[in-house]
Amino acid sequence: MSKDNILYSIIGLLAGLILGFVITNSINRSNNSPAMTQPATSDAAQPGALPPDHPPLSASPGAGSDTGGPPAEVMAVIEKARKEPGNVEAQVQAAALYSQIGRYQQALEVYEKAYKVKPSDFEVLRGLGNVNFDLKKYPESERWYQQALKVKPDDANVRTDLGLTYYLREPRDLDRAISTYREVLQKSPRHEQALQNLTQALIAKGDREGARATLGQLQQVNPSNQALDQFHAELEK
Repeated sequence: MSKDNILYSIIGLLAGLILGFVITNSINRSNNSPAMTQPATSDAAQPGALPPDHPPLSASPGAGSDTGGPPAEVMAVIEKARKEPGNVEAQVQAAALYSQIGRYQQALEVYEKAYKVKPSDFEVLRGLGNVNFDLKKYPESERWYQQALKVKPDDANVRTDLGLTYYLREPRDLDRAISTYREVLQKSPRHEQALQNLTQALIAKGDREGARATLGQLQQVNPSNQALDQFHAELEK
């Protein structure tokens, strides 16, 4: 059996898994939640948020995906990608579907196929960054985000994700994370996730004065941000 056939033979299993996932996801998930949606680290405070277009690690919808449909539509997306290997959009949708249910390795394989067809496609490059991020391969994720930014250098969300790859890797590179978030804020000073993640990184670095200044900006942008209380508590210690 070929690799492609093995990859797409799990269509039936995917349909069943997605049924359960969609029910839970419809209750629990909000793309705009400012809560931390990254793997836990040793820090007590974990309020930094991913950009809106980088989904939570347990639910990673890619560009153009729609997981709210019935299983027949789910199977149609994957079958279309199998039959049309040169259709980059179909590959991206199928990869996003695998990511949606946490099958990141399968998603990676499909994104890699799409990359061979269209290596300069922004959604493919961003998807490769996202899925490597979800696999906790942060240096590899950094590489793909950097390539995506060559295509769209002003994409604030991807650049914020890039900053997280520095923050989460072992050992952390706080200086690069901080400088990357500040690059975002130079062009998008009200970018909530960048402000939030920068505040977290400054706290981790021990720059309490800088963190307080950034926290004030974050509070102005969104007084209801769920991380505010936790940040204030950290800075009052």
